[in-house]
Amino acid sequence: MPNIIKLDMDTPSVQYLCSKDKRLEKVIRMVGPITYTPHHENPYAFLIHEIIEQMLSVKAGQKIYNRLETLCDNHISPERISKLSDSEIRGIGTSSSKVKCIRAITEAAISGDLDFDKMNLRSDKEVIATLTKLHGIGTWTAKMVLIFVLDRPDILPVEDGAFLQTYRWVYKTNDCSEKAVCTKCKKWKPYSSIASRFFYKALDAGMTKNEFHLFK
Repeated sequence: MPNIIKLDMDTPSVQYLCSKDKRLEKVIRMVGPITYTPHHENPYAFLIHEIIEQMLSVKAGQKIYNRLETLCDNHISPERISKLSDSEIRGIGTSSSKVKCIRAITEAAISGDLDFDKMNLRSDKEVIATLTKLHGIGTWTAKMVLIFVLDRPDILPVEDGAFLQTYRWVYKTNDCSEKAVCTKCKKWKPYSSIASRFFYKALDAGMTKNEFHLFK
């Protein structure tokens, strides 16, 4: 049975974050409780989804991913992807470079070089190092795996455009350099991932379309 996790004002990590950052606390109260399930059941499919969605809108990425699901009889796995030709994968609307990346991930999964069960035993830095050895996978993708698959609590996605959009809105700044964001969000440790989840929810809910007011 999927592990459903709930974050609300009674959650110790949320209480900690609220005590450290009043602007974040306002976001948390605006968003309300969050429930989520880590992508433990098919981490391979999650990783393929993230590769497809790179440099695309969420809507466009999901449309292409749905086509891939159809090719795989609605179950994306290394075995099924390996049976597809490069032209079949390109035919769903993705690029040759992404096909190459999907191939690299698939081959690593089949050979055992990419073992998600073993990743649970590795540190955040070790997971990033393992994933970024594969063609086409950078730190952003590795961090998405850490947050949404492995459910690591202290990952700050400074490379992610969606996260930074909410960051600019909350802190009323255009300085989104890694140094500036890490300095501002240092107070979130050791729960940076949890804070980030509330940022993502605020963006998804359309809250960033209106000006952020701390005391309103």
